[in-house]
Amino acid sequence: MPTKTLQIPTADGQADAFAAFPDGGGRHPGVLLYMDAFGVRPVLEEMARELAGRGYYVLVPNVYYRHGPTPVVELPEHITAEVRPAVLGRLMPLIEAHTTERALGDADAYIRFLTAQPEVSTGPVAAIGYCMGAVLAMRTAAAHPDQVSAVAGFHPAPLVRDTPDSPHRLVAKLTAEVHLGLAETDMSPEAISQLSQALDHAGVGYTCEIYPGTVHGFTMSDTDAFNPSALQRHWDRLLPLLDRTLTGS
Repeated sequence: MPTKTLQIPTADGQADAFAAFPDGGGRHPGVLLYMDAFGVRPVLEEMARELAGRGYYVLVPNVYYRHGPTPVVELPEHITAEVRPAVLGRLMPLIEAHTTERALGDADAYIRFLTAQPEVSTGPVAAIGYCMGAVLAMRTAAAHPDQVSAVAGFHPAPLVRDTPDSPHRLVAKLTAEVHLGLAETDMSPEAISQLSQALDHAGVGYTCEIYPGTVHGFTMSDTDAFNPSALQRHWDRLLPLLDRTLTGS
């Protein structure tokens, strides 16, 4: 699949990004893919290429761009359970600095850039994300209901919080179809119930399921959390969602 590195203009500078898209020219539905907490790296580029092979233009921005270009933090080739806390400790200041205000401003820039690309067809786009990226995908879909027709989040960061800007309080703004794939310990039964009630009340189509035998991060093959069968389940849920909402097939 053709790939390129791009610079996305934002209110705070330039966000470097990775893009993958189908070979052979033409225009294709757009997918905004939000990284997990560990950042843009080869495993996410592989996911983008997989989606490009299915007919989509996939944009993967470096959410941490205010702190430098990819890689913002040097990562081990494989993130073991032993090194994970130390790596997250280095990343936590970057995560905490990415406020809701910044996330929404960036989402505007990312959507504007994605839909302006010559390889991207007119029509709706999807926002998908992993870990913290699932929260960003939900915020993006709620802020751009006229453009985002699908949102998917896998092993999400907390979607139900005791704050006014909690993602579960935004779902009334959604028009997108939603899929959420949870690890077994991602959300309490009470939080899942709150989120489901909010989605039901919003009247949006959604699925929210716990992927059995999983821990947080199960899609990421460069970590000890990786679960191959759960990654396949993720593709089995994500690809039909994109087909339904972006291509009508």
